[in-house]
Amino acid sequence: MKVGVLVGVLVTVLFAAVVTTGTVAVVVDSQQEQQALGVVNLSCDAAIGPSQPGQQGKGAADAGNLKDEQLQIVTLIITIGKQRQLSPRAWQIAIQAGMTESGLRNLTYGDRDSLGIFQMRPSMGWGTVAQVTDPPYQVNKFYDVLLGVKGWETMRPGDAAQAVERSGFPDRYHKWEPMAVHLVENVGEVVDAAGCGEGTGAVLPPSQTAAKAIEFALGEQGKPYVWGATGPNSYDCSGLMLRAYEAAGVTLPRVSRDQYKAGAMLPVEQAQPGDLLFWAYDPSNPKTIHHVAMYLGDGKMVEAQQSGVPVHTRKVSWDEGELVAQAVRPGV
Repeated sequence: MKVGVLVGVLVTVLFAAVVTTGTVAVVVDSQQEQQALGVVNLSCDAAIGPSQPGQQGKGAADAGNLKDEQLQIVTLIITIGKQRQLSPRAWQIAIQAGMTESGLRNLTYGDRDSLGIFQMRPSMGWGTVAQVTDPPYQVNKFYDVLLGVKGWETMRPGDAAQAVERSGFPDRYHKWEPMAVHLVENVGEVVDAAGCGEGTGAVLPPSQTAAKAIEFALGEQGKPYVWGATGPNSYDCSGLMLRAYEAAGVTLPRVSRDQYKAGAMLPVEQAQPGDLLFWAYDPSNPKTIHHVAMYLGDGKMVEAQQSGVPVHTRKVSWDEGELVAQAVRPGV
């Protein structure tokens, strides 16, 4: 492997230990240090949330299964990303693409003439056979194409990987999201690769708007759930949120999938009273959102849940099944 020339065995062993233990060996905790490394963190965006509640352990476990060759390629991706002063988001996208296409291996075979880490095809203009099997060339070429994708910085990483790879199976890149974040944060020595740190909450404090929305929602307790209803006598989940925020002077879209895009986005663990929580059949894919509720604080929420169950409050856990990793703060 040519990549082995670039990354020594000692480095690989060190990073393997970091990945296995799941601890951050070196904390990059100041903006000056991050700038020196060419690191530019992005602001939190629900569309590009890095992992799901309860999946942090999964990311570490998947990373712990990587072999030396795979870790060397991860290291190369991150090293070149830093040299080019690309954000950790770019590294994450490349790692997810490489893991999906080749298992982060420099393959000498593939579908038709696909080769290498990213299964680049010489016949499609990716380079010569020698180039698309040369790891540094492949990584740089991937970044070159990524930078040409309009709006890649605000896409979900798996979607950005698909925009580069143009696979016939566009959703498969999402599988490796938690692992890629774990590697960026530990191998890449970056705190909070998603850019969704505690500062988000400080920038977006609870408001009188949220208080009015909560007051309305709680006042509707006991009214029946009816699919498609928006009050005043019955509600479905998004209908209740629609009217609650309407009472507070904020207009929300009608359905939960669109309400997910209608405000400031922050990690669900940092949700404040009035923020909206979402559930999806595939929590890593916002297109599958099917339920929304309003967080009340202290681990409780109010919702119009389903037929036969009136509007009510209940406890919520951040590890709850199908819970989406980002909360949304309407009107901000």
